[in-house]
Amino acid sequence: MKAARFHARRDVRVEDIPAPPDQPGPRQVLVKNRFCGICGTDLHEYAAGPIFIPTQPHPYTGAKAPQILGHEYGGTVVAVGSSVTNVAVGDRVSVQPMVSPRDDYFGQRGLYQLSESLAIIGLAWPWGGMAEYSLVNDYNVFRVPDSVSDAQAALIEPTAVTVYAAERGGVKPGDSVLVTGAGPIGQLQVLAARAAGATRIFLSDTNDNRLAMARQILPDVITLNPRSDKVPEAIRDQTEGGVGVDVALECVGAEAALGTCIEAVRRQGVVVQVGLHVGKPAVDGFTITFKDIDVRGSWCYSTLMWPRVAALIGGGLLPAEKVVTRRIRLDEVVENGFEALLSPAGTELKILIDLQ
Repeated sequence: MKAARFHARRDVRVEDIPAPPDQPGPRQVLVKNRFCGICGTDLHEYAAGPIFIPTQPHPYTGAKAPQILGHEYGGTVVAVGSSVTNVAVGDRVSVQPMVSPRDDYFGQRGLYQLSESLAIIGLAWPWGGMAEYSLVNDYNVFRVPDSVSDAQAALIEPTAVTVYAAERGGVKPGDSVLVTGAGPIGQLQVLAARAAGATRIFLSDTNDNRLAMARQILPDVITLNPRSDKVPEAIRDQTEGGVGVDVALECVGAEAALGTCIEAVRRQGVVVQVGLHVGKPAVDGFTITFKDIDVRGSWCYSTLMWPRVAALIGGGLLPAEKVVTRRIRLDEVVENGFEALLSPAGTELKILIDLQ
């Protein structure tokens, strides 16, 4: 089968490799992949990796580079193991990509994403979404309802990130929200905030192309560019009592964006760190204390969220498909996928790989 494999920094190759076995193990599922999204994590691996991709065998899964990429994907079940009961051959599925023990401290509590042995399909697992087929555990597949298209099935994973972050921030009906970063996660975060009931949503980014795309996706979003706008002041001018937003969600992973969130949130508001910082940012501890605010991390999502996120997407309450700007073939993944997303122009958001 064809697969896009990470070998080293800026070295992703579309190669012919052996397909997974057509007789899965007792608790395994063989999936014919349909659509796969290129995640920001995939992009970071391509541009600066390896980061999460192990160069030595992963202690839990044994996977290492070269690694088949792709953890935002769905497909159709073509074979199941003898003990699989949650899906059947022919089912359309979305893949929940976290692999971890079911019986360690966090696994026993249903907090699988927090396991110290965590691995992710497409980053530290023998298979991934940027290939014709993948072999996964039964707990990694969720049968999608008819209301969810094949393309939408590939968007459940990144959308779950933002739904979880909105929950971490306690976003509720009537709230005002700031999102920093208008990349794919930031745009989905805006939609997730609206789905949670936020009525006034601000989006800050330095790229005017992406801010324009955001206004097309959600026309009443208030866009701000810190290069030309004084973001905290502009937000205070447009919030009740001039106090700032109830919740700020940092979706960049940049020190300046985190600082903006801390400035722009009201007293006793909540700041949620969604983006991953490469370094260790300076944090204004005085303002955090003086304003009596909460600063919370948001790591991925609960793996139990798939049915709820699928219902939000399928019901039209969270139209995740609006962030897709291009569909490409697997053979185009480097030039028209990774390189296009790295363009400073920022004219692409979410690119889906069509594997049919």
